[in-house]
Amino acid sequence: MHPVVLKSSQLILAGDIAGAEHALATIADEQGDHALVEILDELQPKDLLAVMREFDSSRESVVNMLVTPKQFARSIVLEKKYGDRTSERLRAMVNAVLYRDTDTVHEYLEAMADIEGGSDTLADYFADHYDEVFCFATSGSFTPQIDPDSDAKTHNTWLMEKIEEIDHGLAFGNFIEDTRPLLSRSEVADGDWMETAWVLRYQVPDAFEEMMIILRDRAQKMLEMFDTAFTPEFSDAGQAPGDEEESAI
Repeated sequence: MHPVVLKSSQLILAGDIAGAEHALATIADEQGDHALVEILDELQPKDLLAVMREFDSSRESVVNMLVTPKQFARSIVLEKKYGDRTSERLRAMVNAVLYRDTDTVHEYLEAMADIEGGSDTLADYFADHYDEVFCFATSGSFTPQIDPDSDAKTHNTWLMEKIEEIDHGLAFGNFIEDTRPLLSRSEVADGDWMETAWVLRYQVPDAFEEMMIILRDRAQKMLEMFDTAFTPEFSDAGQAPGDEEESAI
C-alpha cells in the first residue's frame, strides 16, 4: 500500500478530510496526474467517497478532476449508507465529477449503470424531479402537462397515466431506441439533472431504461400507499349481517 493511501485513510478516520485531500493532491503536484489516478485505485471506495462528499461542486478538488469512471462509480454507490443524504447533495457530488468535461459525461453514467446499486443511485439523483423525468421519458419534454397546483388526486391520476405509457413503451420495445430528441443537448445544458437525463436517454439508453423501471416501481408503490392511506378500513357494503347498530326504537 502506498504511504499516502495509508496516511489519507488515517486522516479521514480522524475526520480531517481536507488534510486527506491535500495529501492526495500533493501526489499530483509532485508526481503527476497519472500517479494520483493509480493511487486512487488503492484508496478504499468509502474513503474516496468521503473526499467527494467534502469537495462537491462548491469546492474544487484535484481528486474530483482525476477520478476515473470506475473509481467514481464504485464509490458513489456507497453514498446511501451514510447520513445526511439528500438528493441535492448527491447531485452536487455527481455533478462535480460529471461536468468537469462535458464530453465524458456518458462514460461516468455508463460506469454507474454497470455496477450493482448504480441504477438505484441514478434514480436517487433525480429524486426531486420525478415528475419532470417521467414527462421527459414519455414525451421528450421536461414540462409536465399538469397544473403545478393540482391536488393530490389529480396528480396521482396523471402519474398513473405516465406509468401506463412507460409500461406500453417497455412492452413494445420502442421506449428509448426508436425516439428522436425533441430538445438538443444545448437547450438543456444546465450541468445538472436535465442535462444528465438527456445524456442518459440519448447516449446511454439502456441505463436510462433501467433507471426508469426503478422510478416506475417507486411511483407505483407511492400510489398504492396513497390509496391505502385514504381507503376506509371498513365500508358499509362490506359489513356482515348483524354488524349494524341496534335501533334505538
